[in-house]
Amino acid sequence: MGDTPDPIQGYVEGMLKELGEDPGRDGLEKTPLRVSKAMRFFTQGYQQDPSAILTGALFDVDYDEMVVVRDIDFYSLCEHHMVPFFGRAHVAYIPNGKVVGLSKIPRTVEIFARRLQVQERLTMDIARTIEAVLKPRGVGVVVEAKHLCMMMRGVEKQNTSAITSSLRGVFESDPKTRSEFMDLIRQRTESFA
Repeated sequence: MGDTPDPIQGYVEGMLKELGEDPGRDGLEKTPLRVSKAMRFFTQGYQQDPSAILTGALFDVDYDEMVVVRDIDFYSLCEHHMVPFFGRAHVAYIPNGKVVGLSKIPRTVEIFARRLQVQERLTMDIARTIEAVLKPRGVGVVVEAKHLCMMMRGVEKQNTSAITSSLRGVFESDPKTRSEFMDLIRQRTESFA
């Protein structure tokens, strides 16, 4: 962006005025710049390709048991109110000749979370992308989240959370596989630290 102000700054300044604030007062003077930088960071997933991230770390491996990466913390913005929602994603797949570097699963979650989202689409996007790139025997994704739009406005329920899932392949067709996945993500372990 160089020396040219980010267009978001002008929108934030206008919004502050509409709310009855003085954007030039001490404390708000740099708010339009800070908000524009924050919004660009919060939505940087639009500039990233999750398929490329996964494709760049595929390995041929003779392993056909479940791979689970759980408790992946994420933060996102609700597309309805642009208010944060946050939580944890749990992702599993059963390889079909290929595995992906383990760190690429959280990176995939992060890319989709760093877009304006609804939890249901976030869950499906993660599963669809892993399925398309790895072509595994199955993929399971469960996302648990708290939504500030429900906590700060609307129903104002502080302890409410939402759980969504996307089950594909053997995770959908085989109750035993689905049950194993759900049991593994429910287990709580002590910290390794």
